[in-house]
Amino acid sequence: MYNIKKVLNHNVVIGYDSESWSDYLIMDKGIGFGRKTGDVVQPGGRAAIYSLKKANDRGDAREMAETIPAVYLEIASEVLDKVEEVFGKIDRNILFPMADHIEYAVKRVRNNEQISNPLTEDIRILFHMEYKTAGCIREILMQKMGILIDDDEVGYIALHIHSAIEDEKVSHAMQMARAVRECISYVEQEVGKPIDVMSLSYNRLMNHIRYMVARTMSGETLKVNMNDYMRVKFPQAFEMAETVCRHIERNLKCKLSDAEVGYLAMHIERVASDEQEAK
Repeated sequence: MYNIKKVLNHNVVIGYDSESWSDYLIMDKGIGFGRKTGDVVQPGGRAAIYSLKKANDRGDAREMAETIPAVYLEIASEVLDKVEEVFGKIDRNILFPMADHIEYAVKRVRNNEQISNPLTEDIRILFHMEYKTAGCIREILMQKMGILIDDDEVGYIALHIHSAIEDEKVSHAMQMARAVRECISYVEQEVGKPIDVMSLSYNRLMNHIRYMVARTMSGETLKVNMNDYMRVKFPQAFEMAETVCRHIERNLKCKLSDAEVGYLAMHIERVASDEQEAK
């Protein structure tokens, strides 16, 4: 049972639990219809309930709940319902920053302002299932707002979804995608031609960098060191790997394990060899 503190629209209210006195955003069909402050409501089994207890690294939930138009909170919640169907239990607190992003995405479309996301293709490959799931936003926005968004906006929604799945900041997911893009660009420059994004070696390299960054952020280290072998056997790939690792360290303000260089060199050599054979 909850007491209403504020009605946001017919389907969204802010209420408090009379036992804990904690505030919640409550989303349920018709829960706010004809209601006023102080009324007691009982959400149904399909209701979505979000705690507004405190701010966290995703933003101030209470402030966002009161300032973001309720329709965008509903849209974001609908997206998260789709995400749960695919991935199972997720951190739904991503609702608020996702709704905030969707609101401004709609404003950009209506104002004919196009944003560019240079990492869209990398996000599509790096977070494949997240990107595929994020595509549901197209139909939802078309039905509710008459708005059509592009691939770049879907890419940003995919980062929010990844954050909800991995309990990771959106900024970290963006940093990871950027680190992958910069590494790939550097390898392409050294090889002298674009790398086939559909190749197996490309996907292996992308995933390796992804998990290398994830290991660094979690403090995990590799148990086997291949540096001596790779330094002698493939000196050019090893030098490239060292450059990439130092670049990632500067950008992410972290320290990679020394053993990461050798493993990255192995993947770089594989990609470079594949591209040389394709010439």
